[in-house]
Amino acid sequence: MPAREEVTQLLHAWCGGDQEALDRLLPYVYSELRVLAASHLRRERAGHTLQATALVHEAYLRLVDDTLPEFQSRSHFFGIAARAMRQILVEHARARGAAKRGGGAARLSLDDIATLAEAGSPGILDLDEALTRLAALDARKSRMIELRHFGGLTIDEISALEGCSAATVGRDLRFAESWLRREMSA
Repeated sequence: MPAREEVTQLLHAWCGGDQEALDRLLPYVYSELRVLAASHLRRERAGHTLQATALVHEAYLRLVDDTLPEFQSRSHFFGIAARAMRQILVEHARARGAAKRGGGAARLSLDDIATLAEAGSPGILDLDEALTRLAALDARKSRMIELRHFGGLTIDEISALEGCSAATVGRDLRFAESWLRREMSA
């Protein structure tokens, strides 16, 4: 496994147009993306039709399209990958709900946020709506929740990515988790 710096260098080379860098990068990030996808799907309802491999492949296709962002670091890449996976799951839940005329939205239990993982855990569509409302109030806090709980980044990684202290990240996460708990219990 390469050092974080090597992954960042490969990301920069890939964004600069070096397709060989993508070929070298993919084996390194694939396993981490697979773990991230499996983590997302563990929180979904039983019998979910998406599999971790399919979620990774769909996210990969979105990451390598023509509008490739300039990845700042490994953490930035995984943050964007987490957002892509969240969007895929939301789209899947919406399609499933539409197919059943509004019923049976996918259930999401956020194990990482113990206070949100109580009985009657929210559906991913409810969570997505709450995160969108939080983003309208404070985009950074919403992004931090996404990076931490969907992207699996550590507080230190979020701190480096957001350009603020680890203590600020911790405070923002606690506030955002509390805000989400209140919003979703209403």
